[in-house]
Amino acid sequence: MGISLSGTNLERAADYNQRTVLQAIRVSGEASRSNLAAITGLTAPTIANIARRLLDAGLIREAGRRQGPRGQPASQLVINPAGGFSIGINIDRDHITIVSLDLAGSVLTRATLEAAFAMPDVVAGWLRRQIADIRASKLINERRMLGVGVAMPDDLGRVTLPHRPSAYESWNDVDVRAMVGGIVPWPVHIDNDAAAAAIGEAQFGSGMVLSSFFYVLVSAGLGGGMVIDGNYFRGAGARSGEIGFMSDMTRRAGRQTVQETVSLSALYARLHAGGCEIDTVEALTREDATVELIVERWIEDAAQSLIEPLIAVSCLIDPGAVLIGGRLPATLVDALVERLNVMLANSRLPSPARVVRATMSDDAPAIGAAILPFLDHILPSEAILMQVGHTSGSD
Repeated sequence: MGISLSGTNLERAADYNQRTVLQAIRVSGEASRSNLAAITGLTAPTIANIARRLLDAGLIREAGRRQGPRGQPASQLVINPAGGFSIGINIDRDHITIVSLDLAGSVLTRATLEAAFAMPDVVAGWLRRQIADIRASKLINERRMLGVGVAMPDDLGRVTLPHRPSAYESWNDVDVRAMVGGIVPWPVHIDNDAAAAAIGEAQFGSGMVLSSFFYVLVSAGLGGGMVIDGNYFRGAGARSGEIGFMSDMTRRAGRQTVQETVSLSALYARLHAGGCEIDTVEALTREDATVELIVERWIEDAAQSLIEPLIAVSCLIDPGAVLIGGRLPATLVDALVERLNVMLANSRLPSPARVVRATMSDDAPAIGAAILPFLDHILPSEAILMQVGHTSGSD
């Protein structure tokens, strides 16, 4: 039979319930035990036992009492930011970013290296220095460190992008888990950058109000990811959401893909051809008439290239929204979002998904990577019950 018939047991159910209660507290900001029983459907004694375990583990704390309609004020439970920490790394073709997070999702440290097609030895050396700085900062409690997540594009050294040096193919032979594992003493989790960004958005961004969405990541390349009913959907080959490799219907004669128009690499190439030397995302919004004209034309072309894939997404998946995130400046994302929504409105679809800018910042893949250890240890997911999922032992 093709479907999974993996069962669960009381130990796994108890773990899942504990994660669910912790998530309910995080989403609510603060909650009483009676609130948690109403939110989760668990009994009052079960909530009391779980709350005691979470308090003993230092994952939550009591934050005073809120006066109810009658009787004694109810004690409020909140996430303890110092209850856990993680580090997230995003390795991409135009930059490397590293962040550290506490259990509340607050970014404690952040560093970025703007480098085009950085080789493995350069990335490893830079990460080694940054990890040393994070440990020296004393902002994280290493005894409560849950792990390190790494987000990077699939086929990092294989996909051809403008100005990619041939030596960049050396990434194809790099064991990234081993490379990072040689720098840090904690478990290492690896995931696709678009998947990490979508997971981060699901846990700490728009997913707080959207149970299903499609995420479009505009970076050096173009990626996508699906969150359905609160869970990231990977597909049979773990390559779902690869919107960048779809055929560009506006350039069928040239057999181009959507990524060859909708990506920072493509935009930089256009600017370079127009005589504009732009090598940072901040410079994309500078006051320069030539830059503004090229960017404006690119936004229109990007919308034309994206509209057919997004129509397919709306018809096949029917998500609550399409989120656009990545390193593209917010003002440019907003312009792209506005144009796409006009085009979708004119498409006469039965249920067009609205397009919105993702809640999380342009560090979404790095922040999402930092959430991977949280997902493995403390956040709820179907993998806990079904005995499947993305763990620190697999790519």
